[in-house]
Amino acid sequence: MSNLRIIPRLDIKGPNLIKGVQLEGLRVMGDPQEFAIRYYEAGADELVYMDIVASLYGRNNLSDIIRRAADRVFIPITVGGGIRSVDDARHILRSGADKVAINTAAVARPELITEVSRRFGSQAMVLSIEAKQVAPGKWEAYTDNGRERTGLDVLEWICRGVELGAGEILLTSVDREGTRKGFDIDLVRQVSAAVPVPVIASGGMGSIEHFIEAATTGGADAVSMADVLHYNRIPLAAIRDAGRAAGLAVRSI
Repeated sequence: MSNLRIIPRLDIKGPNLIKGVQLEGLRVMGDPQEFAIRYYEAGADELVYMDIVASLYGRNNLSDIIRRAADRVFIPITVGGGIRSVDDARHILRSGADKVAINTAAVARPELITEVSRRFGSQAMVLSIEAKQVAPGKWEAYTDNGRERTGLDVLEWICRGVELGAGEILLTSVDREGTRKGFDIDLVRQVSAAVPVPVIASGGMGSIEHFIEAATTGGADAVSMADVLHYNRIPLAAIRDAGRAAGLAVRSI
């Protein structure tokens, strides 16, 4: 089994790192560069950057932030938000990102998934999913930070996205995001079981137990977190140590 990855998530608005609850009610946390370096030095396996206002501007504005980070941070970086074309993806990858996460544009034109994975490799094409529960065991995919309905069933859409060439899934539960109540384990488990590509669980981590549950019961290949790290609620090293103590394949530093 490959290593269980610990992935801090950095939501960006303009030049600032911010944190929301259920993708709304934003608080400015500071300079994303300081947080990125801190997490890298603490042993993060990867970083995810999300431009959360990209849909307003029609493009991702993170290239300068990513360029700065790539000079100091030597782990894979995934960038999402407002990536609408192969050219947008190329621009972000040239800025220093290793992967692009695409949600809205993939829903609008699923062929984009194939175009990006053919051009840059499926490992660089992350399908980003914002899931909201609509019935027991059923979730709908949303776009624009959980505001816009798509009418797509999450499990059906993820399976289609992987067929089209997505090499990884970034799965965010809008219901749980920022609540610290734990991941939507049923969602994580169903998605992980449905596709042969790695699944990153995102949205809801409030304790080390939540991390372990996402990996064991949920079957996630990676766990993404923001609140617990940004507010120094749980040190990254403690998450790693607890994962190892629980017998999970966490990379040793």
